[in-house]
Amino acid sequence: MESPILSYADEVWRGSVRPEDVPYDELRRDGVQEIAYGVAMWPACGNVYVVRGEEGLGLFDTGDAHEAPESYRAIRKWSVEPLKYAIFSRSRAERLTGIEEFDAEPGARPLVVAQEGLARRLARQARTAGYNAVVDLRERGFPRLVWPPPQRLPDLTYHDRLSLSLGDVTFELMHARGDTEDATWAFLPERGVLLTGDLFAWSVPGAGDPQRVQRYPDDWAVALRTMAALDADLLLPGRGLPVRGSARVRRALTDTADYLDSLVEQTLDLMNAGARLDEILHAVKPPAALAGRPYLRERHDEPEFIVRNIWRLHGGWHDGNPANLKPAPDAVFARAVAELSAGAASVAGRAVAAAADGDLRLACQLAELAAQAEPEDRRVHEIRALVYAMRVQQEPGAIARGVYAWAAAESRSKTTGMDLLDVYHDVAEGRMWWLPSKAN
Repeated sequence: MESPILSYADEVWRGSVRPEDVPYDELRRDGVQEIAYGVAMWPACGNVYVVRGEEGLGLFDTGDAHEAPESYRAIRKWSVEPLKYAIFSRSRAERLTGIEEFDAEPGARPLVVAQEGLARRLARQARTAGYNAVVDLRERGFPRLVWPPPQRLPDLTYHDRLSLSLGDVTFELMHARGDTEDATWAFLPERGVLLTGDLFAWSVPGAGDPQRVQRYPDDWAVALRTMAALDADLLLPGRGLPVRGSARVRRALTDTADYLDSLVEQTLDLMNAGARLDEILHAVKPPAALAGRPYLRERHDEPEFIVRNIWRLHGGWHDGNPANLKPAPDAVFARAVAELSAGAASVAGRAVAAAADGDLRLACQLAELAAQAEPEDRRVHEIRALVYAMRVQQEPGAIARGVYAWAAAESRSKTTGMDLLDVYHDVAEGRMWWLPSKAN
């Protein structure tokens, strides 16, 4: 009988089921599911894959600490063979934890394998632990946890490529730069299986996240084309469901590479013509034919953010506007604008008018200026909460929704005394009963 994972994967590819409507909790209740000979999947926020060979098991990504006990029991129900390798696809928390139960088993501990840059990146993340905690709050509403989370450092690292054998099956590991500089993807030539990590994850590539360090869309596209040339029969992504069939695998990978390449080339063409970042942001668009693909939806990142990262990678941080090179402090500028506009309340009122006209970009800018000019003005914060909450409802990407929901929650909690995190979750999940009926 075919795995339900593969059945849903086919429906998602054909568009009859949206990726966000896949019942992952239900799929996990079925345990680890074999989706190719000797290859099984634990579907989660960060997918876990287990490969069985003559000499034991290999894990590609180990999941997060929250699901570790459940995924461990599911894997051990599927196979009791010793775990020989645990491969980390990149330095993200949901890829690095969840191995403690395997380490505690009698016998030799599994060998943890990663690209050599992973440990350096984790050390750099530790230096910005407080900032990372703040970003997690803004993006996801997580409480302030100890950051970075507990994790096992690799026992074996590699530079460009590495082969690991389980006897009758081989992990061919390859390094790439994508949303991190330490990404690993793998090919199992004996099984025709490609493990992409988050280099493919059923959404617009996360090459632009505005609150994270530099991403590499150029290199990302190169890695995708290298994968496509392997003619794999099954693609196993870092997030989301498999892609089955060599034609579909090639199309998914080359389409995603074409999407990134188009954004890069458009941006560089305008940069070379002397355009400022502001002009480029509003001019560059992804190819229309690709933007509608089910695996290129703006569920997390989005083209505008990727363009900013392309600019930063190739041109530095200055946006081309000389006034922004050494500007006045935001609050000073905001007060000057408020004085020209008969006060912060007047600026906030103009924000309401812009929102009513459907221009939420302008509405947010004006509301932010008003709040910076008069940070204790209750009415200003009511308006700021309103326009950012309205903005949340229009945004497809999780990054933007998180940032705007946090801004709305800041002002809403300031005017009502409600807990900031409670308000954040209300806004992020659409429970905004306090908005005007038209916005709701």
